[in-house]
Amino acid sequence: MILAIIQARMGSTRLPGKVLKPILDKPIIDYQVERVKQSKALDQVIIATSNNVKDDAIIYWCEANSIPYYRGDEADVLGRYYEAAKQFSASTIVRLTGDCPIIDSNIIDRVIIDYLKEGTSYCSNTIKRSFPRGMDTEVFSMDALERANFEAESPLDREHVTPYIRNHFSTFNVLNNTDYSNYRWTVDTKEDFQLIKKIITELYPSNPLFTMEDAVKLLANNPDWMLINKDVKQKDG
Repeated sequence: MILAIIQARMGSTRLPGKVLKPILDKPIIDYQVERVKQSKALDQVIIATSNNVKDDAIIYWCEANSIPYYRGDEADVLGRYYEAAKQFSASTIVRLTGDCPIIDSNIIDRVIIDYLKEGTSYCSNTIKRSFPRGMDTEVFSMDALERANFEAESPLDREHVTPYIRNHFSTFNVLNNTDYSNYRWTVDTKEDFQLIKKIITELYPSNPLFTMEDAVKLLANNPDWMLINKDVKQKDG
C-alpha cells in the first residue's frame, strides 16, 4: 500500500498557523490535500500532526473533511511517521509537508514511478534540485523507515525524518527536464504566503488542478511576482 503522509502543525516559528491560513475561503492544507488526492499512484492520503493542543485545530479540520490522521510526538517526526505508516499498513511511504499547497500530483506520480522502477529504498526530487521548492516529494520503503526509526538517534534525524534513510540506503534522484529550482512555492513566511495567494487566486477559480507548468507560465507573465519572496532563505533541514 502506497501511503502519502502529509506532516502538518500549527507551531511554525516563522508563520504560526500557516497550514490553516485561508486563500479564497479555504485553508492552504485544503488545496494541498485536494491536489495530492489526484495522484494516480497513491492508495491513501493522511495527515500526521502532533499531540500538542495547538494542533487540535488541524484535527478539527481533518474530521470536518473526513481526512484520516495520526497524532504523535511533536519533536520526533521520524517516530510519528513510523507509527502512522504502521497504523495504516503502508509498504511504501510518500513524505510531503503541509506547506506546499500548489504541489502537482503529476510530479508525485513521477517520483513514485521512478521509485518503483529503480528499485531503490529512497527516491526523491530533492537530492539535486531541479523542481520548484514546494514540489518536494520523497518516497521510501517501510523497511527503510522502520530501520531508521529504531537506529537514528540524533535530533536532526528524528526531526527531519529522511536524513538517516538517505545516508544509509540506496537512493535515486528525479530530475526535471528544465531547471525550475529558482522558484519558491512553499509557505514558510508571510512573503511566501503572499506569492502563493496570488498564484491560487489567479489560477484556481478557472483551473483548480493547474499544473507546475501553468504556474511557471503565470510567473513568466508576471515577473515582478518573483520579487515577493526572493529574499526568503530556506531553513536548514
